[in-house]
Amino acid sequence: MPKRVGIDWGSQEHAVCVLDGDGSVVDRFRVLHTAAGLQQLVDRLSRWGTPEQLAIAIERPSGLLVEALVAAGYPVVPIQPNAVKASRPRYRVAGGKSDPEDAYILADLLRTDGHRFRQLQPTSDQVKALRALVRTRDDLVAERVALANQLRALLESFWPGAAAIFADVDSAICLAFLARYPTPQSAARLGIKRLATFLAQHSYSGRRTPEQLLDRLRSAAPPRAGDLEMAAKGELVCALTSILGTLVKQLHALSARLERTVAALPDGQLVMSFPRAGRINAAKILAELGEDRSRYPSEQQLAAEAGVAPITNQSGKSRGVHARWACNRRLRVALTTFAHHSRRASPWAAAVYHRARQRGADHPHATRILARAWTRVLWRAWQDHQPYDPSKHRAAAALSAAGG
Repeated sequence: MPKRVGIDWGSQEHAVCVLDGDGSVVDRFRVLHTAAGLQQLVDRLSRWGTPEQLAIAIERPSGLLVEALVAAGYPVVPIQPNAVKASRPRYRVAGGKSDPEDAYILADLLRTDGHRFRQLQPTSDQVKALRALVRTRDDLVAERVALANQLRALLESFWPGAAAIFADVDSAICLAFLARYPTPQSAARLGIKRLATFLAQHSYSGRRTPEQLLDRLRSAAPPRAGDLEMAAKGELVCALTSILGTLVKQLHALSARLERTVAALPDGQLVMSFPRAGRINAAKILAELGEDRSRYPSEQQLAAEAGVAPITNQSGKSRGVHARWACNRRLRVALTTFAHHSRRASPWAAAVYHRARQRGADHPHATRILARAWTRVLWRAWQDHQPYDPSKHRAAAALSAAGG
């Protein structure tokens, strides 16, 4: 009789539980998250059968542990942590939690409800690389926003004009300006000619003249700080400017690499064929969508996973519909961003959005409605391995034929 294995993942060590077909524990042990520990895990599991006979349940769908198990030939079944949390009352009344107990719950859920979960499918190296690039870039963008907000707050605390002279404090021209003039004293002799020379040296391409920029600098609230405070905050400006400058340069390089990567993938070309999908956002969609067509057997499942399909709660005469929050949030952001931009290039998308607004939906709700409509088209094109063709999109073609 095939056995089931549950592994509770940990940063330092993993708890493992092996059950037989009746649910009895036949083995419990822990392994360290090291090369020797992972090899020990594979060796010890081999006592209980061949890899094909030992399905393994784990809460994480990725990571070195998962890669080691997949490489060894074991069927790996990811189970959401929320599902494990909701199942704990089945095994104990008290609300306690332990790693060995969670490993047991994972194994038993796989034994009793294995038909409800989907086995993890190997992902190609290209998609793994794309996913790593996308997620790292998203994290760095969040860091850039946080640092830019910190820099702006610092400037507004002692020199508001420097925060107002250019539109974005994290733009290349603003960072160059702050590196050259970190305090009001350093910019005391700055005039129109000097500013014009500085702008020319840094290839400023904005629409403001040196006179307008200098007026912005001087018309802001006057600096308020003592000499020691001014010097300390000037050093902080230099530090944040240096960090932001490096981060912005790396983000530009990372974005260029990401655009080349997604353009080289057939599925990347497929997603980019949609109106105003772009390269960066298409990469975000593809990174979460993956390449396994069986992952989403229907467009309803794709919409649910992306969080663009609502949830209905009904009991007796009570009925409520609300947004879905338990979803792949990265995929939801990517799809709603695409939907938002698509209505500027697709008359059909604009019509779907405007009808939703006329029914009383606010902008985020109307955008999710449009994203839900696009998932039907995206899923079909993805399943067929065909790029988007407006002539085959019946609703869009009908609107175009009607002159809409």
